[in-house]
Amino acid sequence: MEKQTITIYDVAREANVSMATVSRVVNGNPNVKPTTRKKVLEVIDRLDYRPNAIARGLASKKTTTVGVIIPDVTNLYFSSLARGIDDIATMYKYNIILANSDQNDQKEVNVLNTLLAKQVDGLIYMGHKITDELRAEFSRSKIPVVLAGTVDPDEQVGSVNIDYEAATEQVVSELVAKGHQRIAFVSGSQTEEPINSIYRMKGYKKALADAGITFDESLIFETEYTFSAGEEIYSKLAEASATAVFVGDDELAVGVLNGALDHDVRVPEEFELVTANNSKLTEMVRPKMSTITQPLYDIGAVSMRLLTKLMNKEEVDEKTIILPHNVANRGTTK
Repeated sequence: MEKQTITIYDVAREANVSMATVSRVVNGNPNVKPTTRKKVLEVIDRLDYRPNAIARGLASKKTTTVGVIIPDVTNLYFSSLARGIDDIATMYKYNIILANSDQNDQKEVNVLNTLLAKQVDGLIYMGHKITDELRAEFSRSKIPVVLAGTVDPDEQVGSVNIDYEAATEQVVSELVAKGHQRIAFVSGSQTEEPINSIYRMKGYKKALADAGITFDESLIFETEYTFSAGEEIYSKLAEASATAVFVGDDELAVGVLNGALDHDVRVPEEFELVTANNSKLTEMVRPKMSTITQPLYDIGAVSMRLLTKLMNKEEVDEKTIILPHNVANRGTTK
């Protein structure tokens, strides 16, 4: 037998109060007598009443629900960001609806429309890029959107990141200082993802130029953000005579590392590697991977805090927030 849905009307009738009184109790309004509040809460508990967020939203125009679009829920980078988002959401009494888009452009749009249909008050997007179609949907939705670990070169949408250009320049400069002349750059799409094509690439090229090393297109590799793609690409790195590599994703970097070890290459003595995100993966492999240290939890947490301000129409000094980074030299560099 299907469980009957308990409504605010049922609670009001059972407690012998008005529906407005039940609503005030549910929403924490102080203008309720303590005895009345106690009676209503006892009925709510006995009937197991769950306020309908959508119904409440129709009245208040708020559902206190936030949508989060994540490209790959299995990737530790994104799950670390999501943890920060969730903790701050809980602190500010927002509920999270997490939606996985499988790094698929069309599915991202479908997922966004599904979240909008659920009347979310705001949205956090963690995809690798913002397509024109997605940007149009953001504009049409009229709800606040914040990017977490994703850049918007036009700075139309609020975002929280590190300085990817400076971070990449720093690690490549350090590899140059160790004597490397052939440093490869392995990442996702160079044409579609501004984080790679604009920021990281600019830092990479600047480090080489400052050292008087000529940029070599044969050392640039685009691939998917997967472990198997990293394993496969190592042989191409060897063909290009790369002696060091910067990798734009930790799972991809583990694949590159294992590819090198499978070819009996000694890391870091013969081949050095630096990855980009400092997810838990970097310390779970052997040797531990040297990495740019992004404050992943903080990026998620600050994104959610920025979104709460935008949703509540608070004054925001800066919608493009850059958090500090560092570099952790571990077992894949000398």
